[in-house]
Formats: sequence, C-alpha cells, structure tokens
Amino acid sequence: MAAPMNSVGKLLAERSPFNSTSFQKKTRSKLISIPGTRPSVQNGQLLVSTGVTSLDYLLGGGLAVGTVLLIEEDRYDSYSRMILKYFLAEGVVCRHELFVAAAQDNPDDILQELPAPILDDVVIPKPMEQPRLSCDPQDSLDAMKIAWRYQNLPKVQSALASSSRFGHYYDVSKTMDPEIRQAAKCHCFYLPEHSPPSSTTHSPMLESYSALLKSLQEVIHREGFDLTTPMSKSRNILRVGLHSLGSALWGDDLSCHDNPRHRHTLTTFLYGLRALLRSSLSVAVVTVPSHLIQDRALMGSITRLCDNAIALESFNGSERETNTLYKDYHGLLHVHQVPHLNCLASQLPDHKDLAFKLKRKQFSIESLGFSCSLIPAEG
Repeated sequence: MAAPMNSVGKLLAERSPFNSTSFQKKTRSKLISIPGTRPSVQNGQLLVSTGVTSLDYLLGGGLAVGTVLLIEEDRYDSYSRMILKYFLAEGVVCRHELFVAAAQDNPDDILQELPAPILDDVVIPKPMEQPRLSCDPQDSLDAMKIAWRYQNLPKVQSALASSSRFGHYYDVSKTMDPEIRQAAKCHCFYLPEHSPPSSTTHSPMLESYSALLKSLQEVIHREGFDLTTPMSKSRNILRVGLHSLGSALWGDDLSCHDNPRHRHTLTTFLYGLRALLRSSLSVAVVTVPSHLIQDRALMGSITRLCDNAIALESFNGSERETNTLYKDYHGLLHVHQVPHLNCLASQLPDHKDLAFKLKRKQFSIESLGFSCSLIPAEG
C-alpha cells in the first residue's frame, strides 16, 4: 500500500540536498565605517569632506581617501591657506587625526587660526510665498505674457551644492574653541625644527622633502593608518596638510630660477607621497606657489602627479578687482585635474566658469551668473 502523499513529501524534503533552506542570498561586502566619511555614488570610493560644501560638490562629492588635492596658491596665499584651514577644521570636528607640515609658519600657529564650526548650521527651508492674485484682469494678462516669455530660458544655478549634506559649516570671522581643537590628535612638522644633517650621498629628493616623507611614514605606521597592518582597533582617517611646497623656504629653487637645479625633487616627493597614501587611510591637501614657477611644463608634471588639482586666481591687485562684472566675487577658480578612480572616465564638473567669494562668515564657490550672456547667439 502506497504511503500517503504528505509523508512522501516530508521524506523527500528531508533527503533532498537542494531544499529551500540551502539557498543563501549573495550580499555585498561590508564597507569600512568611519565617522566623517561616506562612499562615493560614482565609484564606491571612501570620501571625506574638504570643509567647503561647494568644493565637495565640485570634486564629485568629496575628497577620496588615499588621494592628493593640489591647490595652486593665489599670489598672496590668502584663499589657498583658508581652504587648507577648512580642510583641517573639518578633520578636528570629525575627530580625525591631523598631520600639518610647514616651512614658514609654525603648524601650531596654523592650527590656532582654524575657523570656528557653526553648531546650529542646520538649514531650515523657508516656506514659499504664494503669489497674490491680482483683481485687475490686465495685470493678470501681463503676468501671463512675462511668464510665457521666460519659461524656455535656461535657469542658472550659481551656488554649487548637492542634495545630500556632507560636512559642516564654519565661521571664518571666529577661531575654533581651544577645547575643541585640543581634543583632536595633531602631528606637526616644522622644517626649522627638523633640519636633517647634510648628507654626502646623492639623492633625487631634497633633504627637507626626505625628512618630511619619513616623518609622515612613521606617523602612518605608528598610529595604525597603514592598511597592510592587521586592524587592532577602530579605524580612523589621517588628514595631511602640506603648506607651500616648492617654495624657497623648503630649500627648493623651482620658484627662483628658470632652469632650476632641483628640477625633479618635488615630483619625486609627490611620487613617494602618492605611494604612501594609496596604502593607508590618509588624504592630503598640498599647496604650491605655482605663480612663481616659470617652467609651465614642470608645473604640468606636478599637476598630473596629483589626483585633484585646482588653481585660485585672486582679483587683488588686478584689473578685475574694479571690473563691475566681478564685483560680487574675490577671484576665479580653475579645475586642472580630476580623479580617475575605479572608473574608465572621470566625473567632469558641470560648470566651467567658476568663481569664489568670501562672505562675511563663509567661503563659497559659485558658477558665474553672467556666463550665459557672454555666449554669442547662433544664426
């Protein structure tokens, strides 16, 4: 006599190796979760904020960990130094560790000038006012004509910002509270205090750059930022700020002669810096006085060795300072290099004509509003 159907089904389910419980859904690998970071929507790279919201938008959402941002300084090193302080201030607020190197100013003095974070920087959108309906039919007709006339014109959005907020806002008119600043762990490299003894061996890198790279490498290995070492504690980000590399204060003659003797010292240093950052949870911002470097081909090589490169052109002392077209801005910003990370093509910025301005409390980058009016009409 045959067994009941429910008994046969139960017996087959027990003996079959392909029952429903053997199927496991494939899951993605878990990303590294570090405060003050987020993955890129374009390539999945881990991003940190530069401290300037509009600059984050321009770089594709933020600065990728393991990369170098080159800032070509303006003539008076006012605004490039300010962006560097924004970058370091964001690291303090996110509890990242800092590595600051300089040859002219003591890094402690740079840290004391960090802008104060705006704690109540949550933007509350204002309710939109409803247009009042006019009782006069002629006014309504004129309004309809004006709306129809301008409805097909392209809309120009001057402010650069993304829909999702990343980073914090800062008040440049105030300095950061010492208690907040001292809570972050900072590593300083002041060149006059790290002058190495003169070496008789020939090296393609200056002694100042060699000492800087060695000091940074020691911090990365000692503090556990190296990805090759086993993870023994919670991961963190090291923000590296290198001020005015290539200047004569570093012992470099790139900005002093048309045919410098130390022609390849800075490029050799950048090779070592990139190799160090690629294998660690570190990100660097480097400023260079490019306006003093006469060899433009050499400056192009320096730019290509960095993942991101922007140039600041200040209006101070130029004819554009009194030009009415630029009355709302303090200078122009040029994008010279964008990163090519985990993708075949880089994410190019949507805006070409960019300018920056320093408001009463905030530094921002905007698209020039008059750029559309300068384009000649076709036909």
